[in-house]
Amino acid sequence: MTHCAGQWGGFGTTDMSRLAIVAALEREVRPLVKSWRVHEREHAGRRFRFYENGETVLVCGGIGAEPARRAAEAILALYSPNCVYSVGYAGALEPTVRTGDILQPARVINTKDGSSSSIVGGHGTLVSHALIASAAQKTKLREAYNAQAVDMEASAVARAAEARGIAFAVVKAISDEFNFELPATEQFVDTQGRFQQTRFAIFITLRPWLWARVAQLARNSALATRNLCAELQKIVKEEISVDRSAHVAGRH
Repeated sequence: MTHCAGQWGGFGTTDMSRLAIVAALEREVRPLVKSWRVHEREHAGRRFRFYENGETVLVCGGIGAEPARRAAEAILALYSPNCVYSVGYAGALEPTVRTGDILQPARVINTKDGSSSSIVGGHGTLVSHALIASAAQKTKLREAYNAQAVDMEASAVARAAEARGIAFAVVKAISDEFNFELPATEQFVDTQGRFQQTRFAIFITLRPWLWARVAQLARNSALATRNLCAELQKIVKEEISVDRSAHVAGRH
C-alpha cells in the first residue's frame, strides 16, 4: 500500500484536511462518501461539491485532465491537505490485469507531453491519455510505455500537487479489460467534464447492438466501484493512523 508523506500539524476547522481525494465522477466513489458531509465551496469562479469526513475531503472534478486539474487546485487551495490521491476507474493494458483489480502505480506518465511522476511504494505504471482508449490504442500504449493501465486524470492531479509541493499517490480500479471495446462516449462529456447520462441513454436505446456491451460495462463498473471504495476505506484509516503516530512521536 502506498502512503503520502508529510507531517500533520493538527487543525480545528474544515479549512485544513490531512488527506485529499480527487475522483472524476461521484458514481466511482458513492459507497465511500454516501454518509459524508457535503459542503459546496467556490474557487476561481467555479462551484465545487466537497465530501468531508473528519480529516479527509473528496471532490469529484469531472472526466478529463482539465476538470481534474481544476478540482485538484481547488481542493489544495481550500483545504491545505498534506497529501492528495487521484482515484477512480482505469482501463487495463495487459491481459493479466482483470476487471476489479486495484492498481497503485509507482509511476504516472502523461502521454501528451511525456512528463512523469514517481510514487514511493507503488507498483507498475499508469498512463494518462487525453481520450478514452480503444482496444487498439491500449495495445499501442502498452508497447510505448510498458504500462499496465490507462486513465485520463491522474497526471493532471499529479501536476497540481507537485506545483504546491504536496505528496501525491494514485488508486485506480480496472473497469474495462485490455480487449474490451468501450462505446464511444466522448460526445456525451461536456466542457465541465460532466457525463450527460440522459443523452447517452437515448443514444444507446436507439442502438440495440450496443446493449450487451453497455450492460457488461455497467457490471464491470459496479465491481470496480466496490473494490475501489473498499481499498480507499483502508487507505483513509491507514493514512490517518500513520500520520497521527508521526505527530505524537514528534511531540516527544
